[in-house]
Amino acid sequence: MRRVLVSLCAVVAAVTTGCADGGDGRAQQDPRPRPQALTWQQELRVADAQQRLTRQCMNRQGFTYWEDRGLTLQESRPVRYVQDDVAWARTHGYGGRIEAKSLRVRERNPNGTYRQNLSPSRRAAFDTALDGGDGARMLTASLPGGGEMRKRVGGCTEEAERALYGDPAEWYRTGKIATGLNALYGKELMEDRHLTAAVRAWSRCMKRAGRPYEDPQAAREAVRVNAGRLGAARADEAFAAERKTAVADATCAHETSLRAVATERETYYLDRLRDRFGKDIDTYRHLGQRAYDRAVRIVPERG
Repeated sequence: MRRVLVSLCAVVAAVTTGCADGGDGRAQQDPRPRPQALTWQQELRVADAQQRLTRQCMNRQGFTYWEDRGLTLQESRPVRYVQDDVAWARTHGYGGRIEAKSLRVRERNPNGTYRQNLSPSRRAAFDTALDGGDGARMLTASLPGGGEMRKRVGGCTEEAERALYGDPAEWYRTGKIATGLNALYGKELMEDRHLTAAVRAWSRCMKRAGRPYEDPQAAREAVRVNAGRLGAARADEAFAAERKTAVADATCAHETSLRAVATERETYYLDRLRDRFGKDIDTYRHLGQRAYDRAVRIVPERG
């Protein structure tokens, strides 16, 4: 159980805080308005806008640059520990074929081929135009659980980030804090009695469906092993089995309210950190919302 519940630390991409149950049934209400985290659809649109701005900037520098929009909106949906969309599972399973398609898109990325075919001097100029090259400045961010992350930024990449977020350094710093807080509450979340009870209820539901798995991660691992055993020659058979397991998984997650429980418990643990990190969380979300507001004027949502 401990091995799997680690994954629950990232079960919800957009946890909203403000009212959390402390475990004794008493809600703790914070009246202060707080910016909301972006949905995955909004995050994707911001990423698309950043690519559009980067392409326009590279074109001005005299280079060709291709945007990566190889997946549809629904294909771009992240598959997290709790997947309770039955219709999506019925079509895509756990996203195995989407992952394969995404890998092909990355392998055939025309930007890499284009860069490689440039002369050495033009290749160096391309790198400088894209991200500042070797002379770009380095951003740093301290992680909540300790340690530091670094990122080089410059050129058209920095120009695009600045157009969307305003301050790339502040976006990077607060982003590493907001997305790294699970290092501080992961152990408690893994052992949370509400969450472990919900996972056990999911497991009982799956057993009744003829799929006796301890948790969602175990179900997905079994699907992966089965696909490897069947191989490419029986890929259709493997995908059919993947879809059946994913549908049962999503159905049981929906029937046991696993996502709602996971969201509520993660919100509770996040709220306990707001005294230390609330300002950074809110700044990160505010910058994200501002970027999305700008993104909708730059690119349409994927079809």
